[in-house]
Amino acid sequence: MAVEVLIIILIVAAIAGGLYLSWYLKKKRREELATTARQLGLQFSADDTVGCLGFPFGLLTKGDGRGTENVMWGTWHDIPMTEFDYWYYEESTDSNGRTSKNYSRFSCAVTEIEASCSPLTIDRENLLTRLADHMGMHDIEFELEAFNKAFNVKSQNRKFANDMLDPRMMQWLIGVDGTLQFELSAKWLMVYTRKRPPSELIPLLGTAQQFREHVPHVVYDLYPIAGSG
Repeated sequence: MAVEVLIIILIVAAIAGGLYLSWYLKKKRREELATTARQLGLQFSADDTVGCLGFPFGLLTKGDGRGTENVMWGTWHDIPMTEFDYWYYEESTDSNGRTSKNYSRFSCAVTEIEASCSPLTIDRENLLTRLADHMGMHDIEFELEAFNKAFNVKSQNRKFANDMLDPRMMQWLIGVDGTLQFELSAKWLMVYTRKRPPSELIPLLGTAQQFREHVPHVVYDLYPIAGSG
């Protein structure tokens, strides 16, 4: 009996320890993000008071459930910028009827582009994307073969994709951190990666800024925002 009681105590202690560690790490991240936001001249809220799930990106609709938190927003290097933590989960049920949730977590940076962009995703090629290509779900191919080998580009508007991804843009993207992915929709650009510590977020913001700087001038001419002219 004493052994059974000891086992129960140890189990309860382990659960309590796990819950405390989770709470502590979340608290620590929020404090570090608040400090980072102040250093960058941005506002910060642990809760999503901006409504980031309202951005029109496919990533933000994935999973059986999703959420956003730890939002920084404001003007950074003279451009509007919003950075936030995003998570979604996929729920599954085993043969005994037990359900479990598998979480995916991201750090996302969103800024504006003064153009009306068709939905466009720019992901790195991987085993799954190559398998999809073999199954007939091809991505858009471009003249630069090195870019085609490195990236998987999807859009219903092939012309917009070609106008956006000119040789200068493609050459720049080839040199970008390989963990970063991109999504465009309407006037919005999102750069995202797997969840990063606060100390590693500045390159995420910087990449969003540099993407803007590499947008071809023809994109602004051919795809103006309605009412902007």
